[in-house]
Amino acid sequence: MTVDLTTQIRPAGEAATATAVRTLRDGGLVAFPTETVYGLGADAANAEAVARLYRAKGRPAFNPLIAHVGDLAAAQRIARFDATALALASAFWPGPLTLVLPKAPRCPVADLATAGLDTIALRVPAHPVARDILRGFGGAVVAPSANLSGHVSPTTAAHVQSDLAGRIDLIVDGGPVEVGVESTIVGCFESPTLLRPGGIPRADIERVLGSALAPHYPGAADGQPLASGMLASHYAPRARVRLNAASLTRGEALLAFGPVDLAGIDTAAAVMNLSERGDLKEAAANLFGYLRALDASGARTIAVMPVPDDGLGEAINDRLRRAAATQG
Repeated sequence: MTVDLTTQIRPAGEAATATAVRTLRDGGLVAFPTETVYGLGADAANAEAVARLYRAKGRPAFNPLIAHVGDLAAAQRIARFDATALALASAFWPGPLTLVLPKAPRCPVADLATAGLDTIALRVPAHPVARDILRGFGGAVVAPSANLSGHVSPTTAAHVQSDLAGRIDLIVDGGPVEVGVESTIVGCFESPTLLRPGGIPRADIERVLGSALAPHYPGAADGQPLASGMLASHYAPRARVRLNAASLTRGEALLAFGPVDLAGIDTAAAVMNLSERGDLKEAAANLFGYLRALDASGARTIAVMPVPDDGLGEAINDRLRRAAATQG
């Protein structure tokens, strides 16, 4: 996509919401905060707008998008809900849970947004700015993370600007986001299946279900992902990512977690600690911002200390593994 647009940046508020709604209705692209990360929004029913979104991000068109709506009633006009899906929606919406469901018979979302699948990924975000925009717009808005495809997800308006200025119409600046990792995605199939760990821990979902989620399902049989964020390589900085670091090589940057006592730390190019006290919620909120900051340090490698895999740690480790996979 040619970088030739003038990208407006507006502080969140009534005026910015009105501009965002008007831009979406005109087929434009609007970045706005959700509680997870900043999303890049387009009218889900407008195939041309959805195509612009794919081009702006450099996102492959076989990778489906999540449709965001204002409430459960709007979601039920788009997809078919069984008892399990309704239970999950009632427990976690609005919030960082995406459900993959069969499309309703007259689903208005453009086929391009669902990559031709007969299912659709839906979410009701909790962030007040996102909800105001969705209520004002009145329809579904597809909104993947507002960054170049495969790059580190954005948790501030400045992150969006660094990736997409000149490619999109508007950025609504609502400050830093709260959760910091994308939504958990559950496929409401014969057995509810975890497609992507995220802002709601697996255990919380399993308590509502009364049973375990089916094992992680990496994609469709033909290799096509069933939902956003399922590609093996994703969320990557430009620097190489090295996981489970027990020591540092001279010139590496360190992404730490908890107390730090590593050999070679005195030669580190930069050090950032996701949470000195070992708090996974704090670590998730800091993850993408710290990856971007360490990438900007100029280090060729970012060494990452181990992070526990329980609770939100599952989502953090999922993102780190995908970031590392990019460099092989």
